[in-house]
Amino acid sequence: MTDTTMTIPRDSLLSLEAYAKVRKSSKPEAIAHRRLRSVALGEHVNVQFEDERTIRRQIQEMLHIEKIFDEEGIQSEIDAYAPLVPSGTNWKATMLIEYPDPHERKRELARLIDIEDRMFVEVEGHGRSYAIADEDLDRETDDKTSAVHFLRFEFGKSMREAVLAGAAVKLGCDHTHYPAHLNIPAETLASLAGDLRP
Repeated sequence: MTDTTMTIPRDSLLSLEAYAKVRKSSKPEAIAHRRLRSVALGEHVNVQFEDERTIRRQIQEMLHIEKIFDEEGIQSEIDAYAPLVPSGTNWKATMLIEYPDPHERKRELARLIDIEDRMFVEVEGHGRSYAIADEDLDRETDDKTSAVHFLRFEFGKSMREAVLAGAAVKLGCDHTHYPAHLNIPAETLASLAGDLRP
């Protein structure tokens, strides 16, 4: 199933000057929104579900940091990040594999090859929907997986309707070396339900 990419209109972004004025004051709200949409799966995997707000902030940050103000540069950033905005039939997420110790990280990333393909969501009363991972480029080698992956979870119509009606949703991983699952907390699930259309 292919994804219908949403976009962020160019004229909806703030200029560098306007963003610089509100960047600091808007940061706590942006962090709180990001935290609301993040789920820790076990000790070492953090799944951060994206939406238009998180991606808009990411684009504004990149424009600010790189001092990009020309039309072509701005459009390039929009094109790079817009595919991470959910399109109404899916959830999209950045998956971070976190091991603070570099030696442990190297060892575990070698053990966790294909973990991104073993991530799933399971709507109450429905089967598992496995992630479609890293559609932009392959992020693993024969020796190890990447510490960052981009995931898309597709929902059929009945699954979307169930989520919108209040069904519980489980986030999980059935990789041999990282078996874990949990029910997505109610507050987070309420935010994620807003990404879906019936």
